Amino acid sequence: MHASAVKVQLQLVQGLRYSTAPALADWTGKNCVDLLDYGLAKPDKQVQDRAMLIKQIFPISDVRVPAKRKRTLDPAKVQEIAEDMLENGQTTPIRLRSAKTGFVLIEGFHRLEALRALGEDMVEGYLVRAQLH
Repeated sequence: MHASAVKVQLQLVQGLRYSTAPALADWTGKNCVDLLDYGLAKPDKQVQDRAMLIKQIFPISDVRVPAKRKRTLDPAKVQEIAEDMLENGQTTPIRLRSAKTGFVLIEGFHRLEALRALGEDMVEGYLVRAQLH
């Protein structure tokens, strides 16, 4: 098989897979960053979508909590998280997905409610894509 026709998958230290365009034999042993810099590799799209979460700030008023999730509210847990947030701030972002209007909470209900209890109007979170089955 000709070396330029070989398609390889590379493993980066962070665990991201990269797929290359037709690889050249003289690039054997190079790391993904080198291949990316020369335009010979691109991030594997499926892995990139899962791995590239970027922390953002969202208005709490734009976050909708599903009714089923609202029934799981534990006021003691909200109080405990709120007290921790007073000392340390929000250390773990919530996860949201886009909706027709605003966002739908995926993960972090008690953190969101703790911020509301503290009178905050913004929340740190990750915007995730709904998984297709």
